[in-house]
Amino acid sequence: MKAQVLTAETGPSGLELKDVPDPTPADGQVVVDVKSCGICFPDLLMSQGKYQLRVPVPFTPGTEVAGVVRSAPEGSSVKVGDKVLVASIVGGFAEQVAAAPEQLMPLPEGLSFEQGSAMGINYQTALFALKTRAHTQPGEVVGVLGAAGGVGTASIMVAKALGAKVIAIVHRKGAEELLRGAGADEIVQLEEGWGAELKKIAPKGVDVMIDPSGGEVFDEALRQVAPDGRYVVVGFAAGGIPTVKLNRVLFRNIAVVGAAWGEYIRTHPDLPAVLHEELTQMIADGMTPQVNKTYTLEQLPEALTDLAEGRILGKAVVKIGD
Repeated sequence: MKAQVLTAETGPSGLELKDVPDPTPADGQVVVDVKSCGICFPDLLMSQGKYQLRVPVPFTPGTEVAGVVRSAPEGSSVKVGDKVLVASIVGGFAEQVAAAPEQLMPLPEGLSFEQGSAMGINYQTALFALKTRAHTQPGEVVGVLGAAGGVGTASIMVAKALGAKVIAIVHRKGAEELLRGAGADEIVQLEEGWGAELKKIAPKGVDVMIDPSGGEVFDEALRQVAPDGRYVVVGFAAGGIPTVKLNRVLFRNIAVVGAAWGEYIRTHPDLPAVLHEELTQMIADGMTPQVNKTYTLEQLPEALTDLAEGRILGKAVVKIGD
């Protein structure tokens, strides 16, 4: 089979498209024919040797798989021909991947493989951040920083499905159609005076602020959280790790909440299935994961470079199968 193999932790340039042996499943494992694989920041960080999980090179990255079960052991929870999503961690940027049954979840009815692979980490993270950690309620106002990214667009859609009003906060130009399509009620451009613009929309501030970016906007963003509100730290895609001035947290009675989905499921391994069930119901009720750009397997280095350099609006996937 063909696979993108990381031969050196030098970023996307360290990837090589190679012919490699088909995976040999360990006891109890299922083999899946990969049809699509999402592109996400953990893939990029792994290629740079900067992710918390370090896998010795050479290896094939790829975390968010959608495909069809090729083989399954007797008594498995899935059968040959089932359409599934695979939380593969690694191995997804290939024509086949082997995984344990607990890493598999059914592809929601009506979704393409590309839409399924777009769900992956982003939608799980969004629901975990908004519901599990921030306890977002219908009618609350949610601000989404980094709104034009994969986690951002997923957070907009999940927040709307939870009954919230959503303000998309974005620094990239030309994203309005994308954000409106995801369901954003209002859009605030990250430029000088953006906090005042947000206050015109939500005079009391936002009830929940989702922040997958970190960086220099943190201080102003924290000021935009309403009393009794929650500021949810999802990641640091902008590169900088900000610090909190606790007097603001204390005197305004707000909470700063961490939402590290990957770390949380290490101690709560049943959570992904619970979140997937709720996301599946949201999809049945009309939510459709966005796919904003598609690459071929050969183009994976280009795709990860585009992700690193901010050229991807929304969510991109690699199409692998027919």
